Formats: sequence, C-alpha cells, structure tokens
Amino acid sequence: MDIGEKTSVLNSGSQEGSLDRLLPSVSTGLSPRKRTTSQCKSEPPLLRTSKRTIYTAGRPPWYNEHGTQSKEAFVIGLCGGSASGKTTVARKIIEALDVPWVVLLSMDSFYKVLSPEEQILAATNDYNFDHPDAFDFDLLTHTLRKLKQGRSVKIPVYDFTTHGRQKEWKTVYGASVIIFEGIMSFADKELLKLLDMKIFVETDSDIRLVRRLRRDITERGRDTEGVIKQYNKFVKPAFEQYIEPTMRLADIVVPRGGGNMVAIDLIVQHVHSQLEKRELSVRAALASAHQAQPLPQTLSVLESTPQVRGMHTIIRNKETSRDEFIFYSKRLMRLLIERALSFLPSQVHNVQTPQGEDYEGRTFHGKRITGVSILRAGETMEPALRAVCKDVRIGKILIQTNQDTGEPELHYLRLPKDMSEDHVILMDCTVSTGAAAMMAVRVLLDHDVQEDKILLVSLLMAEMGVHSVAYAFPQVKIITTAVDKKVNDVFHIIPGIGNFGDRYFGTDAPPDWSDEDMDEPSY
Repeated sequence: MDIGEKTSVLNSGSQEGSLDRLLPSVSTGLSPRKRTTSQCKSEPPLLRTSKRTIYTAGRPPWYNEHGTQSKEAFVIGLCGGSASGKTTVARKIIEALDVPWVVLLSMDSFYKVLSPEEQILAATNDYNFDHPDAFDFDLLTHTLRKLKQGRSVKIPVYDFTTHGRQKEWKTVYGASVIIFEGIMSFADKELLKLLDMKIFVETDSDIRLVRRLRRDITERGRDTEGVIKQYNKFVKPAFEQYIEPTMRLADIVVPRGGGNMVAIDLIVQHVHSQLEKRELSVRAALASAHQAQPLPQTLSVLESTPQVRGMHTIIRNKETSRDEFIFYSKRLMRLLIERALSFLPSQVHNVQTPQGEDYEGRTFHGKRITGVSILRAGETMEPALRAVCKDVRIGKILIQTNQDTGEPELHYLRLPKDMSEDHVILMDCTVSTGAAAMMAVRVLLDHDVQEDKILLVSLLMAEMGVHSVAYAFPQVKIITTAVDKKVNDVFHIIPGIGNFGDRYFGTDAPPDWSDEDMDEPSY
C-alpha cells in the first residue's frame, strides 16, 4: 500500500538512460531523492468493507459467440503522493460500485529486483527507490495488458526487507474493473495507454505528513524529528519532481482523498455507464447461431450399443430411483472417460513379457493429463477419471447463471499450476446452449492451455451446444454418449435427462428449473 513501511535510500549515478519511455518530469534543481518504499501484501480475493464482503475474483463473459474477446476490463488509474489516500479511494470506489469482479493492483508489487551492487547501496541507504527507474515498467505494462484482456497473470510479491521478490507470486484472473494505484501510475507512456480513466488523489502536504507521523511513531517506533527530516529531505522533493507534474494528465482530480464522496459518486456513475455499454448477450447469440449445420468432425459420440442405449433408457426415465440413476450414470461416465483417453497422443513402446517375448505396445505421449470439472455436476465424473488415470491432477470451475441477465458468470476457479503443456479433460454432465462450456474453455485458454489439448466430455449434449463449442473452438475435441436435437424455449435439452445435479445429489429442483440454473451449469 502507499502508506506502508518506508525505507529511505539514495541512488548513486545517473538513471536517465533507460527513461526514454517516461513522460518528462519537472526538474527541481535537486539531486535524486531518497524515497520510502511500501510493504506489499498479497491481495486476497475478498474485499471486506464496513457493510459487506465483496468477492473480487472471476467475471461475466468477455467473449462472443465466436469465442473471441469482444470487450476488455475497464482500467482505472489512481495516482497521488505517498499517504495521499489512494488505497482508501480505491476501496471506496469498489464499495460504491457494488459490482463483483474488481481487481485492485498496486504498483508497489513491481519494484525491480536489485543487483548485488544495488543491494549494497540499499543496505547503506544509497539507492533511490523514489526514482522511476526503480520500477519494472516492462513487467508492469505486460501484466496489466494481459489482465485487461481477461487473461491470467502472476503478480510478484516484493519483499522490502531483502529488496527482492518472494519465490511465490500471486495469481490474478478475471476482472470487469481493474483499479491500478501507485505513486507513478501516470509516469510511463505505454502504461497510460492502458488506462481508461485517470484519477489523481490530491491531499494537502500537511495532512500527508501527519499521516506519516502517526504511522511511523505508533507503528514503527520512530521519533518525530527523524520522521520530519525524512519527509522534508526525501519524500516531499520526490513528490514535486516526479508525481505532482502528472496531475495535468488526470481526467479527474479528487481533493481530500477518500473523504470526498461527491467525487467518488461521479466516478462510480461514469464506470457504471461504461460497463453497461460492454454488456453481452452470449446465450441469445448462441441460440440463433450455427443452426442447421452438420455435426462437426471434432465430435465423437459413443457407439449406441444396446448396452449404452439401455443405460440411457434408465437414466432418462423420470421414475428411476436415485440409487439406480447414480449407478448407471457412473457406468456411462466410465465408458465416456475411456473413450476420451483414446484421443490422447501415444507413441510406440516396446516391452518384454514375462515369457521373454517382445511386445509392441503404446504409451501416452505428452507431459501430463489434468482433469477440470465444471461444478457441480461435472464433479461427479472425477472418480471415473481417477480410476483410469493414476495421480491425475484435478481442477474445478464454478459457473452460474445470473438470474437477472440470464448470462453465465464465473464465480470460482481452482486450477493446478503450470498447465500450459497439459492435456486437459474438461468435464460436464449436460451441455445445452454451450455457454458454460465455452466459458470454461475460454478460462483454460486464458491460463495458457493449448486449444488442441482440450477434450470436452459430457454425458449428454444438445446439437446447439455442440455447434457453439465447435464453432468457437474448432480444435477442441468433443466426446459424449448422446446428442439430442432440440432445445426448448427455456433452453432445456429435449428429450433430455432432467436436472442432472438434482437427480444425482438428491436435491430438489425449483419449479422453473433449467439446465443452466445455479450450480447445474448445463448450457
């Protein structure tokens, strides 16, 4: 945060050589100043306010029926001096917005890793953390651009004790609104291009000094004279040279920081108007697209043998007991997973049998297999996958329908690390319009999974869902036990199977249940 623990240091030598991309600063005729660094803490996915807890992870659809990005997150840049109240303003905005999927990104996470020589300077207070060159603008710009595009990013966690980055970085994914705050948020030309709205928090220098005095004396055990000396010698000149001149770039200047609710209300109104312009109707688009087309070649349907047909007869029958429904569903799941594994790449592997004879066999030719279930119904397929894939990694995605808009929304995500080279088996039990399946595929792609390594497996799909996924992601393999032709006006598969999750878990469906309601995201 901008009012965290500070360490005064002075940089030696010229740093101007790498500042071509920075906006010109106003010279004060003074040498580079010491600055105060802030202690960065990993942002949790929950933002606790005085009134409620806001979940800050996930987001609604950011893609269209073609599976491509059709909108970006709205990025707010917050700039201002140390202890000006930028973080307070950010949290006031988040609370007043009253929308989910907001990410708060701090510039303090992007200090450069110091070289051994610079570490020595820092240890003797001879390295200037207040100079723009102390920040890794390349990494910052790359990270913010990816996050704005809806992709998964890793944020460094800077350790101000060792002047380096911690081993574990935090992962941030999904945002409708990104609030980026830092003392030099407006200093870099490329960074400015990513900001949709620029806000400068203007707070009287005496107030900022009082805040520093209160913090450093009560929390850091420092004396009044030392705090004032540090502020006058290092912090104030740095503000005048590098930060204050960028106020002219702001769209809105907020005097008095977080206490100025009039300014915050105006900001919130503008953000809401921008978000309304970016709303999408994915389901409606899917319902009218790709009709009367032949089924794609990427689709594989389990052969309708008497055994498979018999199991479908049982699980589709509304009179079937829950025990029988679970038993025969599990049998179909095992067959389905076995069928899906046949599409994984393999290579010749020769072994010698106990009889001393050679046998030409095959082995999996890939780095790893990972299963990802779309909660909650897709989770029922995990035991079948674990039964045939030893030590398989499992991830989970929760996608629910917004009851007001009817659109799918990503609410929960837990994926294994380093999936970029994995073959991923994406599991859901029923797919109607394909909206949830498309969102799940998009999530995997945003985490750098390769499209041709994704296999979507489902017990039952509607033709509409097959077309939607195949058209948007032509390299994804689709494997199912049956495809029904129709979807009715409320997107139920016809003849269908009912609400799979409720029948499997023994929960009661609401009177107006649909395949995609609540934690049964079967679009």
